[in-house]
Amino acid sequence: MPTVSVKRDLLFKALDKVYSDDEFQRLCFEFGLELDEVTTEKQMIVKEQGEDSNLSADASEDIIYRIDIPANRYDLLCLEGLFLGLLIFLKKILPPIYKTVKPLEGCSQQLIIQPNTALIRPYAVAAVLRNLYFTQDSYNSFIDLQDKLHQNICRKRSLVAIGTHDLDTIEGPFIYDAKKPSEIKFIPLNQTKEYTATELMELYSSHAQLKQYLHIIKDSPVYPVITDSRGRVLSMPPIINGDHSKITLNTRNVFIECTATDLTKAKIVLDTLVCMFSQYCQDKYSIEYCEVQQPDELAYRDEVVSVNKANEMIGISESGESIANLLSKMCLTSEVISSEKDIKVMNLDIKVTIPPTRHDVIHACDIYEDVAIAYGYNKIKRTVPKTSTIGEQLPLNKLSDLLRYPIAQAGFTEALTFSLCSRDDVSTKLGVTIEEVPAVHISNPKTLEFQIFEVSDVVLKDSSAEVGARNERRICAVNCNKTAGFEVVHGLLDKIMMLLQVNWSPTQSKEGYYLRQVEDSAYFPRRCAQIVCNGNVIGKIGVLHPNVLAKFMCTNCV
Repeated sequence: MPTVSVKRDLLFKALDKVYSDDEFQRLCFEFGLELDEVTTEKQMIVKEQGEDSNLSADASEDIIYRIDIPANRYDLLCLEGLFLGLLIFLKKILPPIYKTVKPLEGCSQQLIIQPNTALIRPYAVAAVLRNLYFTQDSYNSFIDLQDKLHQNICRKRSLVAIGTHDLDTIEGPFIYDAKKPSEIKFIPLNQTKEYTATELMELYSSHAQLKQYLHIIKDSPVYPVITDSRGRVLSMPPIINGDHSKITLNTRNVFIECTATDLTKAKIVLDTLVCMFSQYCQDKYSIEYCEVQQPDELAYRDEVVSVNKANEMIGISESGESIANLLSKMCLTSEVISSEKDIKVMNLDIKVTIPPTRHDVIHACDIYEDVAIAYGYNKIKRTVPKTSTIGEQLPLNKLSDLLRYPIAQAGFTEALTFSLCSRDDVSTKLGVTIEEVPAVHISNPKTLEFQIFEVSDVVLKDSSAEVGARNERRICAVNCNKTAGFEVVHGLLDKIMMLLQVNWSPTQSKEGYYLRQVEDSAYFPRRCAQIVCNGNVIGKIGVLHPNVLAKFMCTNCV
């Protein structure tokens, strides 16, 4: 759950009311947020960097509210979105209507995407905020929202990277291309010297912030780059912008581009950024979108939900008009749209208009949740369930628990590891390609070292499942010793089968279990066998290949 730090006095000024800390905490709770901490900028720096920090001396003593925001509410990740949402919730203003406009003079800006970008970051969207007026606080908030989005939905710029530029210093149409690193040369942000892309990789390899993004494109034969019509480099996403087009407090027209590997997330990021700061434009809530290959921006959409279903799901008895008003408090403009026949049978429907700031609303249940928040969880009457049920352990879990004890008694130590592993762990280290493995894997794992030795679930791809994957309970045991002890794990297998009342089949019939030799790249040649039970292969047993052990930094394992 991300945390947003806002200056208390600025927030109260925007809300046109002064709250005590307790009053504001209650307001946050009613709105579905949590006031996590009341502090100051100086205290925050001291807490993060220590008493000896040079920055703490210049830090202000302004009161800072640190507020926990739901991970899917990107529109609340800045002061502007926060006070706008609260004002609408308090019924002090109506939800704004965001609109796309064309420039008063000339043609719309264009962003031309070249085919080479498909090799690295294939998507891009762009927009312009015109006649924008920054203050120091709104400028800081503008930069901070970009950082929050980069760390959150953008997954540290791997999915989406944001570039913001002073439009008055550049000329369209803009070109989004991918070139060889040696062909890209420009002065990066806050630098005075021109560098090639290759030199920039070396320059920022020790940079405190930027070094964490270099791996995204470093090994690619081409790097993404955005230039204007005169060939001036605006940015080399996702690493750094050019110094020529940097925005300042005096910037009046801002060109915003988002390059991405995920088009949907790029649109969400751009919508969020422009909607939040279009309130500072001379023509409030107006955004000028650039002509790119994907023109569907600032899209409003309608969903229809049932009044009866909303009341039933939440446990309340509100009229259609009341529920429509509750949704409007949550920035979801709503109206009752039922025929005379529907009204007679009290089967009312509500049309809910979802704005481009609420990309978190993807299902009817998200709308029902907003009804509950606006109504107030504390106002929902507590009731005893109409049906009584008796809980019991899932048979699969019960069997798993029963097996854990004898395995531990056999001398094995149980471990609890991650269900999802890196691509290397489920493929390369085992001597196969990722395409050959049905296992679900993490595309950008936090760590790369996993040792599996447990009774737990694995996650397998399954196109027939609703989510495209399914869990399967498995047992994995590893014996590590100076000499490979095949008989140890074979003995454990026999023990487990005995507990499951599955008999050994010396004749290799379809009843019982037996071992059948097989070759597998993860195991030593002629030291691997399939475990066949009732005619079906249910697992493998053998001596792991030295190459596998070396890749997992382990030796002498079975």
